[in-house]
Amino acid sequence: MELNEQQKQNRSKKMMVWFGMISMAMTFAGLTSAYVVSSTRADWLSNFELPQVFTFSTMVILFSSASFYWAKKQLQQGRLGSFKQGLFLTLALTIGFVVLQFQGFNQIIASGYYFTGAESSITTSFLYVLVLLHLAHVFAGLIVLTVVLIRASLNKYSPVQTLGVELAELFWHFLDFLWLYLYLFVRFYE
Repeated sequence: MELNEQQKQNRSKKMMVWFGMISMAMTFAGLTSAYVVSSTRADWLSNFELPQVFTFSTMVILFSSASFYWAKKQLQQGRLGSFKQGLFLTLALTIGFVVLQFQGFNQIIASGYYFTGAESSITTSFLYVLVLLHLAHVFAGLIVLTVVLIRASLNKYSPVQTLGVELAELFWHFLDFLWLYLYLFVRFYE
């Protein structure tokens, strides 16, 4: 079957998102591998516990994934008002996730662990790098979500014009499951 020009462009855009996600996954795979290797060091903290607030942030980001999925389904069914509400809910949940992440950092700092300096440890330095790098990608996701929200408010999407939403949702789910992986890895790796 011969693809038309628009279908070819759509396919190449999806492939670019996949390449980006694969490269991000490889980055985090490398970091978690370095975490494993570093955990054999004598100065590794074996009694460090991840603050409970990171558990709450994990639940919030998973709900944001569900709300984005729901929003896309509303768009596909022609419920544009519900679609926009789902996007705003996703935005609110993401802001909640970011706030909870910083509360988690504040708790780590309050426990006396810093990113660098005499009060730092290799364990918490790795945690800072993993979480902050993920947050950088979440901020990129927030930019993507904002663009989708602006385009939605300008009625640029319809049940047959969903590519931007599909790409944003794909990236969003990736970010959410990447966080879930990082959270479970740090929480249960010993």
